[in-house]
Amino acid sequence: MARKSIKKNYLFNLSYQILLLITPLITTPYVSRALGADGIGTVSYAGSMVTYFTLFATLGITIYGQREISYVQDSADKRSKVFWNTKILGFFTSGCAFLIYVIFSLFNDNTPLYLVLAFNILAVFVDVTWFFQGLEEFGKIVIRNTIIRIISILYIFIFVKTKDDILVYAFGLAVFVFLSNLSLWAYLPKYITKISKKDIHPFRLLPTVITLFVPTIAIQVYTVLDKTMIGVITQSSFENGYYEQALKISRTILTLVTALGTVMIPRIGYYFELGDTDEIRRLMYRGYRFVWFLGVPLCLGLISVSSNLVPWFFGPNYDKVVILLKILALLILAIGINNVTGMQYLIPSKRQNIFTFTVVFGACVNFVLNSIFISLWQSIGAAIASVVAEMSIAVIQLIIVRKELSPLRVIKEGVHYYIAGLIMFGVAYMLGNALSPSILHTSIIVIAGAVTYFAVLFIIKDQFFISNIKNIASKVISRGRHEV
Repeated sequence: MARKSIKKNYLFNLSYQILLLITPLITTPYVSRALGADGIGTVSYAGSMVTYFTLFATLGITIYGQREISYVQDSADKRSKVFWNTKILGFFTSGCAFLIYVIFSLFNDNTPLYLVLAFNILAVFVDVTWFFQGLEEFGKIVIRNTIIRIISILYIFIFVKTKDDILVYAFGLAVFVFLSNLSLWAYLPKYITKISKKDIHPFRLLPTVITLFVPTIAIQVYTVLDKTMIGVITQSSFENGYYEQALKISRTILTLVTALGTVMIPRIGYYFELGDTDEIRRLMYRGYRFVWFLGVPLCLGLISVSSNLVPWFFGPNYDKVVILLKILALLILAIGINNVTGMQYLIPSKRQNIFTFTVVFGACVNFVLNSIFISLWQSIGAAIASVVAEMSIAVIQLIIVRKELSPLRVIKEGVHYYIAGLIMFGVAYMLGNALSPSILHTSIIVIAGAVTYFAVLFIIKDQFFISNIKNIASKVISRGRHEV
């Protein structure tokens, strides 16, 4: 198969991530007012419970499948064997998880809500996204996701009206994920063939899959366990509602940074299979630089704009989200660095045991700090615990790979962006204090901050920024001449 353009795949993935970013901008103010913090907290808590079952349904299969497919992209026979063995194992694990979850739901106080959310597990049952990610076919994934996402937005505005529509809202959240995953099966016949029965041995994959399952569980701790522990310790759906809304914004913005990681994982896996360490190292440092380039302004920008954004975006009674956003914004940088070191380097290099150790360590830090901080500061404590846990993972992973990837160089890759980001933060912070909360004023702060940031990069002649601007400009000019 011909190698796909990394930039093209990134733009495909980025376009969808931008849609993900726009979606809460469109729906969150509406849903916040329709369901209230209590209603959102109820769905959030139930969603955190079903996620435990989807974890067991997935069992590390998606990470394994994407990695193994990236190794055999060029062989139809090999990728067919990888696909069928991986998917058959997935059918078994998700089928078992679904049956156990249904039984669990029947003995729950809010049975209808939990049964509706069962579509999340069925979505795992039919999921083949990992296959197309391994092939670097991001265009198909993005087109499919975009169509389904637009339909889901329309669904929310048409059917979610009052606090009594919690089930309707939950149904929309779950069923559209299921439909999105199901739609990709239409593309499969082009890429896979039938295999002999003697080549079917899915349960041989279990040892490797389980080693990838442990970090998958631990990663979910930061979002799922936070919500569960907030609910158990505070006994307040309002606290979960505040945390859910703040986390939703920070995580959505984070996807703009991790979008490149989704594209890079199969490419780096391919080069690991070829043994091209020089190209791997070059791509890794560019990956770190990209995280700093985009992550620094997004992190500092979210901190500076949160006080102006929250009042008009979420409506009244969401004041606590301001401080939560300021804290959770730090996840953008911490998880961005973790994504490069862990998902883009340790996993493709088949060092999932090291990756597992670092993530489990972070999960333990998160759990211990949650136990202490949530009791003291409620949802704010959970936010602090998550940030500290992610930062601890970033430090440990960089120490472990220090002989292959210099931590000092990783830090140096971001010097220009620290400078530009701090200047941008000063401008945005002053504007935020001077302007009253409104969509217009928030837009002014964002635009002024962005202009300041990129202007500083231009003045200090940052080569990463300037080379990409020149590349984009040359393509636009070339296309214009071609059209003429």
